Parts: sequence; structure tokens; C-alpha cells
Amino acid sequence: MFEARIQEGNVLKLLMESIRELVTDANFDCSSSGISLQAMDSSHVSLVSFFLRAEGLDQYRADRNISLGINMKNLCSILSCTGQKDTITLKAEDNGDVVNLMFENAKQTRVSYFSLKLMDIDSEHLGIPTTDYQCVVSMPSKEFQRICREVSIIGDSVTIHGSKEGIKFSVKGDMGQGSIVCKSNAAVDDEEEAVTIKSETEVSLNFALRYLKMFTKATPLSGTVTLKMSPDVPLVVEYKIGSEGDMGNICFYLAPKIEEDDE
Repeated sequence: MFEARIQEGNVLKLLMESIRELVTDANFDCSSSGISLQAMDSSHVSLVSFFLRAEGLDQYRADRNISLGINMKNLCSILSCTGQKDTITLKAEDNGDVVNLMFENAKQTRVSYFSLKLMDIDSEHLGIPTTDYQCVVSMPSKEFQRICREVSIIGDSVTIHGSKEGIKFSVKGDMGQGSIVCKSNAAVDDEEEAVTIKSETEVSLNFALRYLKMFTKATPLSGTVTLKMSPDVPLVVEYKIGSEGDMGNICFYLAPKIEEDDE
């Protein structure tokens, strides 16, 4: 038996909306520690991984490890029926063929019940290697979203250059070129407005903007986003879920573009 009750049900809705354009079908792996998902996009250029901690949920039970194969579009359609402050409860039997969803409004005067058919999804769980990233940048998530939107006006790819002084986003296209620099400013009153950088050396990598723009759909989940870079390894874009990440996190991985790639 699996059961999870999420007091802030809108978090689950936002989480699913943030990955629906990248992932079509995926397994939700439920264990005693929580709910995790790992899936690549169809082009195998990016990977998404999230984890919802058991202790960060209102109620949680997983008698044994089970995988729930779910179509993301169908799940998002059902979650669109939730209210802003609804509590969401997920239930599934160990050998069942559906996952049951219950939505309760804050006053518990309205309760909705849905069941979603499960899928048998054959997926390989990739081992993500532990990496000591040479440049780690924490910045406001809304600012990162705005930058990705603005530089995409000029071109299809962006060069991200990180150093101790700041992070620079450069773009070139048929209509011209542009750049946006966010300087390190840790000493601000609001932590969510700070740009902090830990950099051992300067790192400069090029990425496809259409993926970065999809990643920024997770912006409503967190006031800050962390970018992790090292030469020749995928960029990590991480959003904490809940206050100080007490509910978990979601990470997007994106391989750098090479000169011959005209993606």
C-alpha cells in the first residue's frame, strides 16, 4: 500500500507542470524515503530528476518499493481540477493498476475523487555521478527566467560564463547579439534577491535556450535557482521545493552544445 498526503497540493501541480513538456511518460518510484522520478527527454539532451521527501509531506506510507507508471499529460489534466489551496492525497495498491487521487479544499466542504490508469513503463534508472562543480551560482529564479526569455529574442543558444565576479549570459543571432551580466551581490537584505557565486575557475559553456526556457517553468516552486557548471559536463539547474528545500528538490541536467551541433 502506498499513500501520500500533500497539504500544499499546489506544489505537486506546479511540479508536474514544470516537466510535462520534457517528459511524456515516467515512473514515480515510491519508497520509504519518499517519491522520486528520473527521466530523459525524447532527444536525450536533457534529464529531469526530482525527489519529494517523506518527512516533508503531511502523511506518508510506503509498505514496499513500488513504481507508478504515469502519463504526464493525463496526470496534469486531472491536477488541473485542484484548487489553489487544496490538499492532495495519492493512494495505490501494491499490485493495482490505478493510482487514486483525492482533492480536499481548505474547509473540507468539497472533496473530489479521481483514478488514473497506470502504465507499464520500461525505463532505465541512470546513475548521476557525484561531481564537484567548479562554478556554482545561486540567483533569483524569476531573474533567471527573465534572462532566458530575453536572450531567446536574439538567438537559439546562450553562452553562460561564470566567474567570481558574476555570471554572464551571451547570445548571438541573425539580428545581432547581446549579453546580460548579473554581478555577485550576496550582501542584500532579501536572501532571495542575492546572487552568490562560488567559483574555483572561470567556466564558459554553450546551451540550447529552448531547454533552459522549459526548465524555468519550475520558477513558481522556489524563489531561488542554483546553476552548477564544470567544463564538458552537463549543466545542473536546481530548484528547492518548500521552505529551505524541506519538501525536496527538482534538478534539470542539460548537455552543453558543441560547435557542430545546430540544434
